[in-house]
Amino acid sequence: MRFEDILYTKYDGRAKVAINRPDKLNAFTNHTLQEMISALIDAWTDKNVGVVIITGAGDRAFCVGGDQSIRSKGGYAGAESEKNGLEGLENLPLANNHALLLQIIRMIPKPVVAMVNGYAIGGGNVIHVVCDLSVASEKAKFGQAGPRVGSFDAGYGSAYLARVVGEKKAREIWYLCQQYTADDALEMGLVNKVVPSENLEEEVEKMCDTLLSHSPTSLAALKTSFNADTESIWGIHSMAGIALNLYYGTDEAVEGRNAFMEKREPDFSKFRK
Repeated sequence: MRFEDILYTKYDGRAKVAINRPDKLNAFTNHTLQEMISALIDAWTDKNVGVVIITGAGDRAFCVGGDQSIRSKGGYAGAESEKNGLEGLENLPLANNHALLLQIIRMIPKPVVAMVNGYAIGGGNVIHVVCDLSVASEKAKFGQAGPRVGSFDAGYGSAYLARVVGEKKAREIWYLCQQYTADDALEMGLVNKVVPSENLEEEVEKMCDTLLSHSPTSLAALKTSFNADTESIWGIHSMAGIALNLYYGTDEAVEGRNAFMEKREPDFSKFRK
């Protein structure tokens, strides 16, 4: 399988998906998401794969969400998908492809481990949130930026986040758009473990060794059970995607995007009238 935006490797029972756009802090486009979806489906159907690792290339970022440089009033620009066997997904809005990726991470009957090597912001933070386990470098930073840049995630990124860290903390994360250290994330239950940067990959590999030593059917059944309690969020997430695609066409959303690209504070005051 040939990919442009990700690095996909399989070894020793693992499938590793790394977003390979370090110059963009691993921000994703539609094409990136399509390739991740394709890789995860391959990992799902490969009987030799027992655990999946998701990470970002380089040592600065896991993923900082959607690439704002390709976002316009009509939403995010599409991308060709002929190379990855997912023809047609280029016609879906980016929010829909992101939603599909999140659902596949939840549905794949194998543990998915997020190896958070740097910034996990916006849609990137949501990706690690829905993974089964998250191991973070001590240099990792977490947070949401939607209300500051004219965007939001009213599905897994908020409703499921509240299940992970609690209602009050989830509202703080979204309303205030602050960034949190790896230790902050560990304290609130957002990640499972924090390790020195130089030990991150080693620690994830040890975790994978443990997972691969356990019964795959037991792990699959447990994952299904854990997901059952929050499966209704998929419906909420789907409706939120429709709302988000409509919202991207408003002047309010465009002001957030333009302010981000122009490196200035947005002026949302006129939209409260």
